[in-house]
This record gives sequence, C-alpha cells and structure tokens, in this order.
Amino acid sequence: MSAKVPLLDLQAQYRQIRAELLAAVTAVCDSQRFIMGPEIEALESDLAVQLGIRHAIAVSSGTDALLLALMALDVGAGDEVVTTAYSFFATAAAIARLGARPVFVDIDRETFNIDAGRVAAAMRPRTKAILPVHLVGQSADLAPIMEIARQAGVPVVEDAAQAIGATYQGRPVGGIGTFGCFSFFPSKNLGAFGDAGLLTTNDHRLAERARLLRTHGMAPKYYHHLIGANFRMDAIQAAVLRVKAPHLAAWTAARQDNASRYRALFRDAALDGEVTLPAERPDSVHIFNQFVIRLEQRDALKRHLDEAGIGSEIYYPVPFHMQPCFEYLGHRRGDFPQAEAAARDSLAIPIYGELGAEQQAAVVDAIAAFVHGGAGMVRSPVSTNP
Repeated sequence: MSAKVPLLDLQAQYRQIRAELLAAVTAVCDSQRFIMGPEIEALESDLAVQLGIRHAIAVSSGTDALLLALMALDVGAGDEVVTTAYSFFATAAAIARLGARPVFVDIDRETFNIDAGRVAAAMRPRTKAILPVHLVGQSADLAPIMEIARQAGVPVVEDAAQAIGATYQGRPVGGIGTFGCFSFFPSKNLGAFGDAGLLTTNDHRLAERARLLRTHGMAPKYYHHLIGANFRMDAIQAAVLRVKAPHLAAWTAARQDNASRYRALFRDAALDGEVTLPAERPDSVHIFNQFVIRLEQRDALKRHLDEAGIGSEIYYPVPFHMQPCFEYLGHRRGDFPQAEAAARDSLAIPIYGELGAEQQAAVVDAIAAFVHGGAGMVRSPVSTNP
C-alpha cells in the first residue's frame, strides 16, 4: 500500500513560521484594534508593491472581492456578465446575487480557463462586464478578451482567487483588467487563518469607490453616500498575511518544482497517453494552486487513491449550467461540452510546497498501480527538472 499523503498539509507550513505568526496575532490582541487600522493599511501597501498593482483593498473574502468589484461597476438587475461555465461557485453567484444574468462561455480544454475565442459571441447589448477566471493558478488568455472588452466599452473583472503571483505576458494577473479579485482562503498559496480576500485595481477613482462601498458606503462615520456592505478584513487576518506574504515567492517556487518533479515521475511511470497532465501556457507563469490531471476513469481512480490514503479532490464536479440554482437560465446538458468533460475527468492531486519527493513518488506509484494494474514502483528522480 502507498504511503499516506494528504491533499494539503497546512501544519507543515505553520510549523516553519509558528513563532512569528503567534507574535503577530498577539500584537493585534494586545492592541485591541481588530477592525481596519494600521495592520490593514500596512498589508494593503505591502501587497500593492508585491503584486505590482497600484491599489490593493483588503476585504473579507474572495467572494466579497467579486461582489465589491461588480458593485463598484454598478452591475445590477437587467445587466449581463459574460463568464466561464466552469469555476468555483462564487464566480457566477456574485453576478446572480446582484440581480444580473451570468452568460456562460465554454472553457479551453487544455487550461480549464474560459475559451477566449468564444467570448465575442456571448456579448450582447446588456453586457455590463466580462469576468474571466484564472483557474488552478494559470492566467486565462487575456489579450483577446481585453480587446473584445475595449471594443465593447465594458470592464474586465479578473477572478484571480486561485492565481496570486501568476503572470500573463509578463504582467501580474489582477492588474490587467479593471479589477482583480483574490482569495486568502486557508488552502490558497497565500492563505489566512480564515476567510479573507483582496481587491486590486490601477484605477484611482474606482479604488476610492470600492473602499467606500467596503464600509457601508460610509464617510465619515454614520454618513452614507452609497449603499455598500460590510466587506472589511479583520486585523488578525491582515497580521497573519503580513507574516506569510514575504514567503509567497519561495512557496510558489516549491510548487513549481513539485510540478516539474511530477512530470518526470509520470513519464518514468510510463503514464504518457494514459493520464493528461496540466498544460502550461508559454506566455504565462503558472503558480499551481492545484495540479490537475485528467483521465477517463477519474471516479474509479479517486476511489483507489482514497483507499491508498492519497488525498485528491474534484475541482469541480458540476459545471455552472448544470447547477440546480441556475436552472432558470434554461441551459441543457451538452451546451458547454468542454466544461462538462472537465467535470467528468479531472482530478487534483497533492502539490503543496512542503510536499516531499518521496510523497510525490507515492502519489504517482498509486496512480500507476491503478492504470497498469499493479505496475512496478516509481522511484523519485534526483532532480526536480524533467
């Protein structure tokens, strides 16, 4: 039986920086300043510099970053927002929650991201924005999307919840469109101790509007200029993220090294043609929030890995157009075939930065045993380069 390998081991990261994290949290507790204040301001300043984007606005979650971006753009009832058919639920839910209609576009089979070649056909007179997702850590093909948006005169909101640190044509995601939306959910490459998120923009006017909406449209206290909401990040999460953010580049590099090692291990296990590995766009830097493989017998493989103690996850088993809550949109099975195929045959395996070479070998050995019916053990290569 293979060694047990979790899909994600947050304890491994925590142990390395535990003292610094506890000191940061204690400092906030001692200050008794939990809402907004200097920790939030410092984090926003740090992340704006780190990401190379003018304005970084700390918020309560990645979901709320999406809502806040759309609210700042006045998206509402009667509007349409063009987005992918395949992502985490918050992408489409943020549109629907504001009374707008999500207009789905199928995905590119290789990258799981929105098929840029199909976006123009989805544009209509009521289109208020385009919302591409940088899924699993890799940028969508933004150049054609930005050109379509320019011609139509509509903004682009980047859902970069899974892609902090990723780039497209040398530019950071989240700084290419009108807004960028990031998540600091604990499982992300940069994770908080709970829910937290970030909204980014290079537009000063929109940044000020978003900051106002973040705090109930209030300035000064109890004077409300807009109907906003409570989208504030708490100071403890900001303190945690300030400790973690300087490590992000190294953690990302470790994930990228693990991705390279996986490619070598899968090749050595003679799994070429049996298992499809993640595609990497040549014009992008992939940060591997997930490492997603594809094969026809995905469900059977997942059961096999579960029995072997190998963590895995299906991201995502149901595309948007097949979700019961979106039945009112009138879609049918077969409308977005690539999204449906990804839902059927994709599986994420462990990729976190602290994952060891022997653990990766155990993962690939378990997959090889399933595919080859008990094929020989996989040995970990000395180098992380394929």
